[in-house]
This record gives sequence, C-alpha cells and structure tokens, in this order.
Amino acid sequence: MSVEKSPSTGRAYGIERASSALAVMRSSFFERKRRNPAERSKSKKRGPVPSVSDKKLLALIKEDLGASAFIGEGYRKVSARLKFGRGIADSRKRMLRLMRENNLLSSNRQPQMPLNERDGQITTSEPSMWGSDGARVFTRFEGWGWIFVNMEHWNAECMGWHATKKGDRFAALEPVAMGVMSVYGSVERDVASGLSLRMDHGTQYPSDHLQSQIEAWSIVKSVAFLERFRANGVAERFLRTLQGQVIYGRVFDTIEEVRQAIADFGERYNNEWLLENNGYLSPPQARVAYYEREMEAVA
Repeated sequence: MSVEKSPSTGRAYGIERASSALAVMRSSFFERKRRNPAERSKSKKRGPVPSVSDKKLLALIKEDLGASAFIGEGYRKVSARLKFGRGIADSRKRMLRLMRENNLLSSNRQPQMPLNERDGQITTSEPSMWGSDGARVFTRFEGWGWIFVNMEHWNAECMGWHATKKGDRFAALEPVAMGVMSVYGSVERDVASGLSLRMDHGTQYPSDHLQSQIEAWSIVKSVAFLERFRANGVAERFLRTLQGQVIYGRVFDTIEEVRQAIADFGERYNNEWLLENNGYLSPPQARVAYYEREMEAVA
C-alpha cells in the first residue's frame, strides 16, 4: 500500500501514511519486510563496480599462471602482473577469493627430505636398537646445562644418563658408554656388534669423535629423518617424562643437583615404571622375561 499512488495527487502514499491508516508501527513494518525476502527488493552490491567480471578476471588469472615461468606462485604476484601488465588494478582480496574457489592457490611448500621408507614403527621386537637425545636445563648458580639420555627402543629401558654444564660431543657420548658398559660389561672394541643407535641431527651427534667411537664399538648409526621428530621418539618421550617428573616445578642450584636428581629418577624409572608395551612389566622385568623365553626356546 505504501508504494501505491493516490488517485487525486498521483503521489505514493508512503510508509508513514500507510502505517497510520493501518494502525501498524513502522518498526513492525520494517521488521516484517526484513524477514520476508519476497518483499525485499534486490539491491546492488555496495561499492564501485569492478572493471571486469569474475568470469573474465578468472580467465585472466588462469592465463597469467599458464604463461608464468614459475610454479606455485600466489595471488600477490598474479595481482601485481595483472595490475602493471594489463592495467587491471583489482582488489587483492577478490583475487584471493577467486583463486581459492578455483583451487589455483599455491600448495603449502614442504622442505625437501629423503624418502621415508619406514612404516612408522620405531620400537623393536628384540634388544637391537638404542636411541639417544639431549635437552637443556637451567640452574640458579651455573646457568644453563644439558641432560643426555640413552634409551632401549625395545622395552623403553633407560640405558644411561648424564647431566653436564657443557653439552658437547663428549657429554652426548656418556650415556651410550654407560649403556655399553652395563650390558656388555666392557667398552672394548667391537663389543656391541649388532646394536644400532638412533640419533637426530643435533650438533653433538654428527661429530667425528662420537661417530668414530660408536663405530669402534661396532654400533650401527641410525639417523632420524629430517622433520620426522617421532623417529627418535623413544628418547624424546623419556625426556618429556623426565622433565615432567623431575625438572619442571623444581629449582636447581647447580648441575650436580640435576645430575643426582636424574640418577635417582633413572633408577626409580627402570625398577618401577610399568609400560603397556611390556605387558605392564618394568623394563628390567621385561628384559628378564625375554631372555627366559629365549632360553626355553633353545632348550
């Protein structure tokens, strides 16, 4: 009724006059109009009219990407080339929207890395691989220090640990030497034949000293894949457990205090920590059970 014209004046009645005649509040009229799309006239999009339609702009984007000498370029470069080469100074957000809707955006760039031929299993079925890793620790009087551990992949037994002020190649080798002495009873040449040592790309592990020593023990090095953090997950998981149980929430004055705390926890962990993978046996209990089964199989 508001848009109808008066026969006497030829002018529209208007919303105010129609609302008064029908005893309807204007706010109710506008609310009803808002809720009813059929009564709402189609309005044009606000803002300036684009110089080219979406269809034409999309065709230009595809043409530009096809002519480019590079691959994986993003909407910013496409927008710049269309602006300076074709004179199409369109919104970058519009470019981004069109390229996203049509799967033209460059994929996420991943660093090149060696082919991962592993199936994701890092534990072993027998005592054949250790894993070593390190982490930093802070003390009040001596500043930052280092913790290094050496773990058995098979039963998650802590084979060695070491805390030191200087986290160099010699310190990183200490837990390995501790494990070799504990299991083989000696650190003579070729004593650990058949054993592998998993390590990551920390600066201590590729050193000539550490590499030469593990080769002297006949330990085969097993380097974790780049960006595959779980490949050394047994040692890293133990470090998180150690930090959560001993380090975090406690203030250490000296590295010696850290060393004693780690030694106490290492003994307690090996003797009392029950793991599901071990059938809820402690690591040493799982080792004893394994060798008992081996002896029974031989007999």
